[in-house]
Amino acid sequence: MATTYDYEEAPATYDEGRHQDLGYDPNFVPDSVRSFVVHLYRHIREKNVYEIHQMYEISFQTLSDRLFKDTPWPSVDAVAHYVDNDQVFCLLYREMWFRHLYARLSPTLKQRIDSWDNYCSLFQVVLHRVVNMQLPNQWLWDMVDEFVYQFQSFCQYRAKMKNKTEQEIALLRQYDQAWNVYGVLNYLQAFVEKSNIIQILEQEKEGLEQFTATDGYDYSGGSNVLKVLGYFSMVGLLRVHCLLGDYQTGLKCLLPIDISQQGVYTSVIGSHIATIYHYGFANLMLRRYVEAIREFNKMLLYIFKTKQYHQKSPQYEQILKKNEQMYALLAICLSLCPQVKLVDETVNSQLREKYGEKMARMQRYDDEALVIYDELFSYACPKFITPSAPSFEEPLVNYNQDAYRLQLKLFLYEVKQQQLLSGVRTFLKVYSTISLGKLANYMEVDEPTLRTILLTYKHKTHAVDSDGKIISNADVDFYIDDDMIHVVESMPVKRYGDYFLRQIVKVWYI
Repeated sequence: MATTYDYEEAPATYDEGRHQDLGYDPNFVPDSVRSFVVHLYRHIREKNVYEIHQMYEISFQTLSDRLFKDTPWPSVDAVAHYVDNDQVFCLLYREMWFRHLYARLSPTLKQRIDSWDNYCSLFQVVLHRVVNMQLPNQWLWDMVDEFVYQFQSFCQYRAKMKNKTEQEIALLRQYDQAWNVYGVLNYLQAFVEKSNIIQILEQEKEGLEQFTATDGYDYSGGSNVLKVLGYFSMVGLLRVHCLLGDYQTGLKCLLPIDISQQGVYTSVIGSHIATIYHYGFANLMLRRYVEAIREFNKMLLYIFKTKQYHQKSPQYEQILKKNEQMYALLAICLSLCPQVKLVDETVNSQLREKYGEKMARMQRYDDEALVIYDELFSYACPKFITPSAPSFEEPLVNYNQDAYRLQLKLFLYEVKQQQLLSGVRTFLKVYSTISLGKLANYMEVDEPTLRTILLTYKHKTHAVDSDGKIISNADVDFYIDDDMIHVVESMPVKRYGDYFLRQIVKVWYI
């Protein structure tokens, strides 16, 4: 049973009232914060994962809401003597300190650089020293997630050069290695390699490891920190590569995790959603629409069934936002590749409610359709970044939208290429066999042009999967034999079991 500490629900003491009245003093530590820090330090030393999780997930938020809504937490120097000046704990405390700062306030350039330095120090300790700790998966995921988010935020901030002061430009020049893209990728890759997580997951398939079965925790008295950070770093690498527009490499980094199965990535809702969102988006951009549809459908169904359990979670708003973005991406996928049979009834019903009208207009492939594709893509895509350092020469310009505009341009170019194919698909849906001459006549083109269109259809409805195999996205396919087109329509697999289970559940709740 979790211990209920006095700082969670107790009314503000005189000292805490003074803290709120006089404004922020980095050296003032309210009693409840001192108690929090002392207890958290003790539980970390005792490897009491349950209590650490309670304090990290609930108590930290409670105190933040009550005492630090619009100010930072006390400085690490102010609390260090309460925790024996323990270096690792102080690094962990600062990691939380900066995360709170990013969430509630606007960090200055110096604070962004200091946060990078803190991550470097913390990660060096984990990578090169024996860290005898067990930390909750939620915290370890948040570490990787926040690391990538702050990198993305820094790149966006640095790219807005137009209104930078001389002092900011001088700092950017001085700390040119802060949040360097190679540094970020190297740390994430170092976690993957040093943790041996890829080998651990391979051994697990042979029954020699228990990583997933124990959710990554080490019940023999060891530490889970390096292994779980290595595991979540594979998701972090996928996300960074998506932000850079390198989808192939991103998916390659995620390959050791079998997302068709439950895994440690599903043990934290934020990790689960981030994995599937970026995996689905990367597949969408690589024209692997069927794979994207399948995974978006599973994730949206999961959120639909479980979101009520996360209403009090600090991640709840982010869950809802990603849910809406994935519906927009699913609408795009199904408009480019009409495979509704892959979508669950519940998800399809929600999708039609949100985007039914827009999807009908997207099928027309006219200028209005392009506007809607543009709108949905812009709403649902990641915040792409330009990782290179800016030009410090006059005139200073903002280029924070350049990477996004490039990805949008590539996406809309792909949509335009599919415009020709909508007519072909309409006719192929109607006929089981039709001569080339007859179809050319219907489409008002000559036969050589029709052959080109049919070849384009073949190309655009096929993609290369992660194993290098050619896969089909088409619900209607064809082959040509002696100037006759033979249409092959894929038949949906009827899943009677799912249907009966849904009916049983309905009857059960009547």
